Amino acid sequence: MWNRVKPYVISVLAALAAGGLSALLSGNIGKEYGELIKPPLSPPGWVFPVVWTILYVLMGIAAALVWVAGRDGAAPEEQVRKALRVYVAQLVVNIIWPVLFFRLELRLLSFFWLLLLVVLVLVTRRRFRAISQPAGDMLIPYILWLLFAGYLNLATYILNG
Repeated sequence: MWNRVKPYVISVLAALAAGGLSALLSGNIGKEYGELIKPPLSPPGWVFPVVWTILYVLMGIAAALVWVAGRDGAAPEEQVRKALRVYVAQLVVNIIWPVLFFRLELRLLSFFWLLLLVVLVLVTRRRFRAISQPAGDMLIPYILWLLFAGYLNLATYILNG
């Protein structure tokens, strides 16, 4: 039983750890967010950690589905490796975004960084979906949230100079 569950536990914990590291490196996000002039449709601050936790769990499950497909021989190892490399790359870019936006206050750069993240997640989704349709589909909420975050990022840059 544990061998079947283990990849999912490890993968979800790794994704959540990436989110935790990002929060740790970003400084006092809540205070910074509270002081910004926010565009229309901006959610209250408490929404972000809830949504991001859900998204990291979905990312972790999706990555585990791909990992297990490779381990069990349902997908070629090289295809799985390429998919997981892009996944890790997007996680690294994801970790850096709030550091740029909140800690360094480089809001225009963070917008373009977020566009890079969207591209990497789209590539990850395509590669995951080629291995496991559910894995690819689990990234759709993440993509939608990133597009919304792009709106918030750019509008916040404009409103806060």
